[in-house]
Formats: sequence, structure tokens, C-alpha cells
Amino acid sequence: MRYLVVFSLFVLLMSCQGNKKPAADANAASDTMRFANEKHLKNIKMLTMEGENAEAYFSFDNNKLIFQSTHGSYQCDQIFTMNTNGENKKLVSTGYGRTTCSYFLPGDEKIIYASTHLADTSCPAPPDFSKGYVWKVYKTFDLIKANADGSNPEVFLPAEGYDAEATISPMGDKIVFTSQRDGDLDIYTCNLDGSDLKRLTTELGYDGGPFFSWDGQKIVYRSYHPKTDEEIKRYKDLLDEELIEPNNFQVWVMNADGSNKHQVTDNDFANFAPFFHPDNNRIIFCSNLNSTDKRRPDFNLWLINEDGTGLEQVTYFDQFDGFPMWTKDGKKLVFASNRFNKNPRDTNVFLADWID
Repeated sequence: MRYLVVFSLFVLLMSCQGNKKPAADANAASDTMRFANEKHLKNIKMLTMEGENAEAYFSFDNNKLIFQSTHGSYQCDQIFTMNTNGENKKLVSTGYGRTTCSYFLPGDEKIIYASTHLADTSCPAPPDFSKGYVWKVYKTFDLIKANADGSNPEVFLPAEGYDAEATISPMGDKIVFTSQRDGDLDIYTCNLDGSDLKRLTTELGYDGGPFFSWDGQKIVYRSYHPKTDEEIKRYKDLLDEELIEPNNFQVWVMNADGSNKHQVTDNDFANFAPFFHPDNNRIIFCSNLNSTDKRRPDFNLWLINEDGTGLEQVTYFDQFDGFPMWTKDGKKLVFASNRFNKNPRDTNVFLADWID
């Protein structure tokens, strides 16, 4: 489930108020896309140049990225691959419906993503913003497996309701994804062939956006669990309309078998897109912790230890930085950002050296 279109509306609003950008780091004349205080980033390169691009994830050999993009004639997200220098961009989804949540499978000869094209080849309707700041969880999203060039797309683990957000264990043996197949939005794992399907979360509320740790022993994810009767009713009512409210997502971690669930962040903001550092302890995530005006959200990347200590801001752009992923050696970080965009609604993919 991806929400770039929703956030872009906020970006458009900000552009009407000036589209102010923070100052670049004066000590890094050759690193013009890095802002002051971004001490963990170096040699930032923009890999896409237009449109709404996000969720870029490395292939197992680290030579390619797979990502979703809306640009040109594409009216809603499709899946593309490109080299890590931004060259050789190729459409690998069908070009129909809306797609999201793409990932390479071990060996990099196959990919997995979610798509609505089996139900309808046109773009599905966007969220109803009269309901507030909401994200759409289309029941028509199905998991699709295909060859890396996009050929031979086949539905994977078909079920009633939302199926998306699939990622692969770095150990190459498991898939983790979010599904509504049992009524609520929960996290499941299975083998690469779909066998040994297991539901890992059972708490009422949204559990999703899962990623394995690099040793395959843990899963980091985002959650919202309503507590009061009013919160529970609103969550259920919105879910009936294929909507969720992301305003108070928190980062959680559990063992790969679903045991030892524990909350990592504890604040009143939206925390999502968590990803483990190769040390299997630190977590990078996206949050609007800095936002003082919900009409102008300020999403940045943050670091935190699994036990909730050591919170540290990583990026300092005043609009949106998100969807981070490290290479296995921890030397590179890919992320999506509105920084230095040509148009107010553009979000692009960036690659940076990571400095510990």
C-alpha cells in the first residue's frame, strides 16, 4: 500500500505557500543535494527526474532497483526497474490498473508486486478526502509474480480482499506481506512457492509495511491498534470503505515467527516505512515528528534502536523524505524525496553513500 498521491496533494498545497527549501550544506559544494545536518548522507544522486516515484528497493545483487512510478502517460502507479545509476528504466508491470509494493525475488530473475488490473484495467478511484487524511486499501489488490522483465505475470496466493506490501527475507526463503484474507489487515509469511502460509498478527487494527531484518530473524513493521470504542468504530467503518487513517502509525518489531511483538516508537505522529540496518538493531523510518502544522507535513528519515533508544534525525528537508533501504553492506541508502523537484507534486528516487 503506497500513499504518494495522497502526500503529493499536501506538497501541492505547500507550493501555493511558497515551496520554500532549506539551505544546502555549504561545506559540500560538490554534494548539492545534501542539506545541512545530514551527516549520514554523502554523494546524493537523483535517479529519476519527473513524476511520482517511490518505494525503490535493491535487487539481491544490488545492481538494480525496482520501484513504482506515475509519469508521462501513466495515470496511476506502474512498476519499473532501473540500474542503480538511474539508467535503463523499464516497465515491468502490465501497464493496467494500479500497482504497488514491488520487490525482487532471490536470484533477481523474478519479481513480486501488487496490482488491481485483474479486477479492472483502468485506474481505481482515489481516496475520499472528505473522510479526512485517509489511505486507500483497495480490495482489488492482488499479489502478482512475474519474470524480472515483466513477462508471465501470475496471481500469487489469491484471496478475497486486500493483498499487497510483499517483501522478501534477505535469507531468500520467505515472503512477508499484508492481507485482509481473514477480515482484518494483518501480516503473513509464506515460503517462496506459497506454502507454509502463517498469520503473524491478530490484534485489531492495521499491521503492515513489513520488512525482514538482514539475518531473517525479525520483522519490522508499522501498526495502528485502536483502543477506545470510538477509535474501534471509526477503524471498522473506514475499513468497510477500503480506507485507513495513518495519523498514528507506530513502528513495531516481532520475531519472524510472530512472537515477541514489541513497540519501538511511541508518539502522536505518523511513523512508517521502517527498515533494519545491516547491524540488525538500528531501524530507519519515515516520520513527521517535526511537523508543527498538519496542513504542511514535514516527513523526514529518522534512526532509532530496536529498544526505542537513540532517536536521531537523518534528513532535514522540509517536505518529504521517505521509503529508505540500505544495501546489505550498509554503504548505500536509497530513498524517495521531494527535494529539488521540477514540479510541486514530483517525488524522485535518490541514492546516497551512507556514513556511520
